[in-house]
Parts: sequence; structure tokens; C-alpha cells
Amino acid sequence: MKQKERKQILKYIVADFLTANIAWFLFNIVRFDKSAIYQGYWELHEYLLSHKVFWGQIIIPFVWIGIYYYSGYYNRAFRKSRLMELTSTLFCTLIGSILIFFSVLLNDLPPFYELYYKLCVALFSIHFILTYSVRFCITQTATNKIHHRKLKFNTIIIGTGTRAFNLYTDLNRMTQSLGYNVLGFILPENEHQVSVPKKLILGEWEDLESVITPDIEDIIVVTENNEEKEMERLYSLYKYGIPVKILATKHDILLGNVKMTTIYDKPMYELFVAFRSDIDKNIKKTLDVIISFFVLLLLSPLYLFLAVRIKLNDPKSSIFFAQERIGKGGKPFLMYKFRTMNPDAECEGPSLSMENDPRNTAVGSWMRKYRLDELPQFWNVLKGDMSVVGPRPERQFFIREIVKKAPFFYLLYQVKPGITSWGMVKYGYAQSVNEMIERLDYDIIYLENMSLFIDLKILIYTIKTVLMGKGI
Repeated sequence: MKQKERKQILKYIVADFLTANIAWFLFNIVRFDKSAIYQGYWELHEYLLSHKVFWGQIIIPFVWIGIYYYSGYYNRAFRKSRLMELTSTLFCTLIGSILIFFSVLLNDLPPFYELYYKLCVALFSIHFILTYSVRFCITQTATNKIHHRKLKFNTIIIGTGTRAFNLYTDLNRMTQSLGYNVLGFILPENEHQVSVPKKLILGEWEDLESVITPDIEDIIVVTENNEEKEMERLYSLYKYGIPVKILATKHDILLGNVKMTTIYDKPMYELFVAFRSDIDKNIKKTLDVIISFFVLLLLSPLYLFLAVRIKLNDPKSSIFFAQERIGKGGKPFLMYKFRTMNPDAECEGPSLSMENDPRNTAVGSWMRKYRLDELPQFWNVLKGDMSVVGPRPERQFFIREIVKKAPFFYLLYQVKPGITSWGMVKYGYAQSVNEMIERLDYDIIYLENMSLFIDLKILIYTIKTVLMGKGI
């Protein structure tokens, strides 16, 4: 995440925390007037310093921040939809007010039940008005900076033809900018038409590695050649972890199956977006941490047992095996496993596992059958490198071979890799690159249908596979 995005999100978090504090304070003034007298409080300061009100002043703002976090409000720093911001604030305020009502206000026991309704409405109204007003000011300030070109997002355009130059011209002519600061153009392969100034051409397709630096925030594709092979090459852009948008043609618009945004009068759509709601994403992050923590804690005796067995089988070799894999956004990380193979298993180069693999140790074959060798990866999940459920991470060596035949493999870079996956459940371990490509179909299906329910289903099938000993 860029530094300016972090600062903007921090503004929202601080503002929400302060408004939640002020709203709770103002609400308790109303609460004192309506019901505190029936609880034996005659002075406002005495009531505000009472145990339940005072601790509520400290704890309840954090409850609100938690609600906002899981709603996904903090997932996007800029370019927020005004309507979505309004509905999100309304929904969160309603949920939070109901939660506080049942956990705190229900204990007030006023003599008339109508007071409950008044208190709940007062809490909702005060909190919503304060929270949304401050949020609106922050969002409006950022929007004005974007419109007046004081806040820009560095962008490159892939394409050098007439359509690409027309888009560039339109973006610069806009009276109210949408923040796209076009740094230059990339000349795609097989595109011979060059309508943009040569000084703005940053390089060719092969130069992308050096052109796409960490300060690039958007990629817009405006090619004249829409052949299938050319479009497949675009999937490799996902390894940079940057949003990729395509300037739509009339054919794209008539299809009606793409989510559109508007830049001036030029509609655009995301090349491919792995759909998972913001609420779903944030809940999944929390569940990953909770599940991993308890697995590591509760199964620690099993970890110790396996470590002892591995060491007794081969005292000179290590218990754990660390191997570089490629994760979200194409970033490498070290994935941990219990060692199941001989130390010289890949002395002749990288190779995939196979059934009855002669490289396995005696203990290793048994562990792989029940997939116990994967257990250390819960540490990877706790560190944030992986998720419990997600496409299996591969080595760079095999990725290079896969993308030669299936460039859409790069789509997997949109999500964290997992300990188990739909591909592992439906297909199992792959023993060749061709089998890895076949298994890839299941991972793409997972990307298009991601949800907590699907994750739960995969976990259930994984447990069944483990108990039945269907691993290699």
C-alpha cells in the first residue's frame, strides 16, 4: 500500500475513533436526561464518571472501529463512491446501535419501554450524523484535490495507437481530473501504429520489468490489436499487483458482462477481478489468524511427535524444509514443511513429487499420505504469507513453464496462496507441468466463486482427504 493511501486510511480511522468518543459522550447526556434518574443518579458528572459509562467511553469506540473494519470501509483510501459511503455508514451505524443496545442499554431498565426506542434512536442519530459528516468532509477534501490535480495517481498506458493517444488527450483536457497522471506509453508487441509522441514512449513490452516501478498505481490497456494471443499476454500484468483496466470497445459494451467505470466519456472495465466482498476479505483474514494460532497451539504435541520421528529416522538431516514459493502479487516467500525427502532429492534440478516417490524417506511417505508435512505452513499463514484456503503456491521454475502454455496462471497472483485449495481437493498433487495446468482450471473457478462458504466446503473435503490418507 502506498504511503499516501496509508495516511488517508489513518485519517478515516482517527476521525471515526474521535467521533465515536464524542457521539458516546453526547448520547450519555441524553441518556442521563431520559433514564439515569431511575437508576439513582442525580448529577450529570456523577453519571458520566460512573463505572459503566466511563468504561464504555474507552471500549465502545474500539467496537465501532472493528465494525467499520469488517465492513471493508478502510479497504479503499481514495475514489470512494459517495453513495456507497452513505449506505455503508448507515448500515454500520444500524448494526452498531443494535449491538450496543442489547449489550449495554438493555440493562438500564427504565420504567417505560418506550424509552428504549428513544434511546436507540438517539444513539443511532447522534452517531450517524457525526460520523458521516466528518467522513464526508475527508472524502470531499480528497476528491477536490483529485479534481484540481493536486492529488495524482501515476499511470502508464499500454498501447501507442490512435485510441491510446485520444484517451491521453481526453484525460489532460478534463476540467475535473480523475487523478490519472499518465507518465507514458508502452509499445505492445505486434502493434505497428504509433500515434503518440516518441518522447512519451517508455519502452516496449519486454521493458515492463524496469518501467513498472513501485510508484506506478494504475495500468490502462488501450491496444489496437485484440487478438486472443495478445490478450492472453495481459494476464502477466497481475504479477505487478496493480489494477489493470481496459478501454472498452463497442463490442465490450454490447456484451454487458463487464463492470464498467467511467473516465470522461470513455468506459473502462477491469481485465479480471477475483471477486470477494470487502466484508468477506476481512473476515477471512481474521479467521486465518485465529485458525492458525489454535492449530499451532492445539496440535503442538503432534508437531513434537513428528519432529522426533523425523530426527530418529535421519539424525543428520533437518526437521523442517524451507523452499521459496511465489505468493500474492508475485512476491517470493519461504514456505515451510516437515522434511519428507532425502537431502539430495533435487541434486539434478527441480522436480515434482510422484506416487511412490523413491526420494521419500520411510517416515516421509507416511506423512505425505496424510499430508502431515504441510502442517508447518500454518506458521506461514500466521505470518501473512499464505491463507488457509487458496491456490497452492508454486516455484518460479515451474511458473515459467506453466505460463508458456497457460499465461492466465498469473491471475492467481491476485490472492494469497493457501495450504489447501479447490484444485488440491478436486485434482490432488500434480506430477507434471501438464497436470499442473489441468489443476489450474479448478483454481480459476475458485477465483470466480470465492466466498467463506466455499472455503468451508474446501476445508471439509480436505479433512476428509487427510483422514482417508489420499495424499501422495
